[in-house]
Amino acid sequence: MQLKTRVIDWARKLKREGIALWFAARDPRTPWLPRLLCATVVAYALSPIDLIPDFIPILGFVDDALLLPALIWLAIRLIPPALMQECRAKADAWLQAGHGKPRSRTGAAAIIALWLAALAGLTWALLPLE
Repeated sequence: MQLKTRVIDWARKLKREGIALWFAARDPRTPWLPRLLCATVVAYALSPIDLIPDFIPILGFVDDALLLPALIWLAIRLIPPALMQECRAKADAWLQAGHGKPRSRTGAAAIIALWLAALAGLTWALLPLE
């Protein structure tokens, strides 16, 4: 199998898993800690704003290539297997219906809030106190 084909398959699988986690975050049977992690991962994955912007050389793609898959992996491990299987089936149905990926305004707002907090912290650290 060619590298390009493997990368495309991996990206499709990540997309499916992300949508499955979106369903898991909304399912009341998901324990609270995995639900919180799922909601955070999905909000970040679906947000149009990255924590580390892609225009920053090398670091801009680290979150997309390493951080996001690692968090998805962790979230999947914390969800009961039977529930995750149900969520994957819902995700498959969602994708086959042509819905694409869900939108997350809450996720975008959370990422904006993180950036503003980081900017405020940096400003506070760099400005001299009188």
